[in-house]
Amino acid sequence: MFVISLDYIVDLERVEPLIDEHLAFLDRYYSQGVFVASGRKEPRTGGVILANKVSRAELEALIKEDPFYREKVADYQITEFLATKVGEGFEALAS
Repeated sequence: MFVISLDYIVDLERVEPLIDEHLAFLDRYYSQGVFVASGRKEPRTGGVILANKVSRAELEALIKEDPFYREKVADYQITEFLATKVGEGFEALAS
């Protein structure tokens, strides 16, 4: 499993016009079972995406489809971890 942490590197005024396209990007990978959770950081400095069922190389490639990446409005940090313990209902996320 991967945690993708996005940090905006521009003012929100440059991020806002890309939100709808970013949400469509997320939806595409939710429908494929790659993304399992996502949301914005509070305070609103970026976002977090949880990804599963994909290799690091595949994840790095698909991130390049994100309009936030394409338009250089966010930096991405990818952290891989092995979920050895999960709560009830999240068993599919266990490594």
